[in-house]
Amino acid sequence: MDAFIEAIDLHKTYRVGKIDVPALRGVSFGVQKGEFVTVVGPSGSGKSTLFYLLGGLTRADSGKVMMDGDDFATLSDAERTRMRQRKIGFVFQKFNLLPTLDARSNIAIAQEISGNGDRDPAFFLRICDLLGLSKRLNHRPSELSGGEQQRVAIARSIVNHPAILLADEPTGNLDTENSTAVLGILRDLNNRLNQTILMITHNPEAAAYGHRTVHMRDGRIVE
Repeated sequence: MDAFIEAIDLHKTYRVGKIDVPALRGVSFGVQKGEFVTVVGPSGSGKSTLFYLLGGLTRADSGKVMMDGDDFATLSDAERTRMRQRKIGFVFQKFNLLPTLDARSNIAIAQEISGNGDRDPAFFLRICDLLGLSKRLNHRPSELSGGEQQRVAIARSIVNHPAILLADEPTGNLDTENSTAVLGILRDLNNRLNQTILMITHNPEAAAYGHRTVHMRDGRIVE
């Protein structure tokens, strides 16, 4: 079976002053539709760089990122933006919610940006129910706990039916109780909606929520 998203021999080096710092040194792996894959590694292992390359947020020095048969490297900036809007949902360590909008509007803005509007109100309500947000939709971020804010961020990331959800340290700003709740929600979304998920984490306990784990160290995948 072909992978839905695939990294093929990815290399990426950053220039820090006069020094070249390799971030990725030939990374290859794929994620199938419906999988929940976690990428784990210590700080500096290259996992966040991998996240940005897989999400089309930056370009590799060499190698390919294939998504549903398309090579990110061959797409223009406008085409990559459309690809992200149509097929990728992002969840970050920082919730990135707009403080002046309530939870409902913070979720709905993703639909407006993508041009979906109110195309699927039933799905909107379903994910809010799955995420335990139905009674908190009229509250602004300052009135929500950290765990609730991350749930809003997750709802925003999947409201447009993305083919894959990319999560970068989604529990990094949460305490143990809320971290467990958010990880359980991600696994529930995978089980109930067959949502494909790739999650970056430094925490082996968080990584265990996925179907399989990819380990990284020094810019490479290790066994």
